[in-house]
Amino acid sequence: MNNSFGKLALWLMIGVVLFSVFKQFEGTKRGAEPTMSYTKLMEEARAKRIEKVEITRQGSAQVLTVLSKDGKVSSLVSPSDIYMVNDLIKEGVDVSARIEEEKGLLSTLFFTFAPTLLIIGVWIFMMRQMGGKAGGGGPFSFGKSKARVLDESNNTTTFADVAGCDEAKAEVKELVDFLKEPGKYTKLGGRIPHGLLLVGPPGTGKTLLAKAIAGEAKVPFFNISGSDFVEMFVGVGASRVRDMFEQARKSAPCIIFIDEIDAVGRQRGGGMGGGGNDEREQTLNALLVEMDGFGSDQGIIVVAATNRADVLDAALLRPGRFDRQVEVGLPDIRGREQILKVHMRKVPLAQGVDIASVAKATPGFSGAELANLINEAALFSARRGGTVITMNDLEEAKDKIYMGVARTSMVMTQDEKRCTAYHEAGHAVVGCLLPASDPVYKATIIPRGRALGVVWRLPNQDRISYHKNKMLADITVSFAGRIAEEIFLEDISSGASSDYQNATQIAKNMVTQWGMGDGLSPMIYTQENNQIMMGGGTGHSINMSQSTMERVDAEIEKIVATQYALAKKLINENTDIMHAMAAALLQYETLDAEQINDIMARKPVQPPKLINRDEDKAVDQTGGNSPASPAPAASPPAPVQASPAA
Repeated sequence: MNNSFGKLALWLMIGVVLFSVFKQFEGTKRGAEPTMSYTKLMEEARAKRIEKVEITRQGSAQVLTVLSKDGKVSSLVSPSDIYMVNDLIKEGVDVSARIEEEKGLLSTLFFTFAPTLLIIGVWIFMMRQMGGKAGGGGPFSFGKSKARVLDESNNTTTFADVAGCDEAKAEVKELVDFLKEPGKYTKLGGRIPHGLLLVGPPGTGKTLLAKAIAGEAKVPFFNISGSDFVEMFVGVGASRVRDMFEQARKSAPCIIFIDEIDAVGRQRGGGMGGGGNDEREQTLNALLVEMDGFGSDQGIIVVAATNRADVLDAALLRPGRFDRQVEVGLPDIRGREQILKVHMRKVPLAQGVDIASVAKATPGFSGAELANLINEAALFSARRGGTVITMNDLEEAKDKIYMGVARTSMVMTQDEKRCTAYHEAGHAVVGCLLPASDPVYKATIIPRGRALGVVWRLPNQDRISYHKNKMLADITVSFAGRIAEEIFLEDISSGASSDYQNATQIAKNMVTQWGMGDGLSPMIYTQENNQIMMGGGTGHSINMSQSTMERVDAEIEKIVATQYALAKKLINENTDIMHAMAAALLQYETLDAEQINDIMARKPVQPPKLINRDEDKAVDQTGGNSPASPAPAASPPAPVQASPAA
């Protein structure tokens, strides 16, 4: 609201300035350009063509406004002729006179200087807007720091609020001890790091960890983003850096936290040997100087966060500035369980919610994504009018995050449903038959996002590295959907495009990067160029001769062809299971791990269990009650076998 009012006031001020200027020029133009000469006036009067003349006194001059009998209006500045009025009256002209009121000194000064004053006012207003609230709001606060200060009494965040990064917490705890008892380290000649750089993917809790350090140590917390330093005017960012450190010295001991420091700390010169951004580089230089300018006994620690440590300037990372780098990575299964417990403390949960099951089903999730999962589950519960979050709400939230909202209103013909069912049945059956494949956890033909159907495979534990048998199994499962269409429908669709892309990329990486090609020497057949390019990315070039490229292509094609033949063999040997799996998908649309295992064991398929959400009890379709069981969880984002819409 305040921002909208400020913009409206700015446009009103500009409009007043323009109106005043145009009005002033208009008045000047109207009084300075006569349209008739005095001689012409007397000739027209003698010819009886003048109807009326009005004489107006303006200072020492008199202005005549002439109205002709044909309705034309003219004006002129008349000479001091005492016989003019008598001559006009003799010719039958109606003559009148009036004295124009002269403007006072104040009004004259106002109309003269008002446009200039308004322009100055507009300039001051714009400077206040660009200066921001943190700078004090005045035109002379443009170079002041925009850091948001959180004092120790208002910062309630502690290490208990940070989960999933135990190693990072252990590494920063000595900073807390130093801020509480600096003499413990300085009396032995030790020096606490000047700067701490938190590196990790987005959403892993870097900002929260920095805030927890200040909360544990009970010291002020200066929070600013790297982009807040850089402005269009050269020198403003450097001034803000100096002002921020000056404020920090007055509040020491304290913590300065710079989020997304790569916005200001990128390598100087753009990495191409040429010029760079003068404002950003001056800001970086000021930051380097300030980090060298305080001693270890001042109690100021600079904490920065980035997910692009590779683009930072080398001078920023040297000892004495950011002495220590702490990796804040994605949480493992135990870390995800701890993070879920932290976020679930704030929401009402049903009795049947299994946090360990949810943690197992979300490999690769960051802390922010897990928080979003809980929020989506709460929204699902509120949408249906529930009072608690059930396991089924969490399941629906995971499905939405992985693949998007279910498109239940999408109209599909029976042939399209049958094609999708056999396609997903191929992925599911082959995935269950291969020991090296991740267990199949769910199969569905409900469209989500761009996919018409999905088969999710969930590993039993987090994977640190991938083995060759696992990769070959993934390639085989990828081809199974297209092969099922070809065998059982005697036709093929465009739904296997992403499957083919996934299989080809895995095979290519196996041969060119991981040394898994049987007919080639164990070496890397690609070369990464780590120099920063003009666009900020990295180059990639092939380091192979023509004959070697042909051998690499042949090896990739061999892997793909072998796994394709294996998938076709497995499907042909289990046609009865394929028909049963496709029929169950057409009937129930979604199959969980228990139903899929029954089909693979050639047992009758049990109907899906419906969840009484408010009581969190499992109810079968016949109406009988049974003990609650955790709902199946979704699989990791990759690899996912899906049938995208054509």
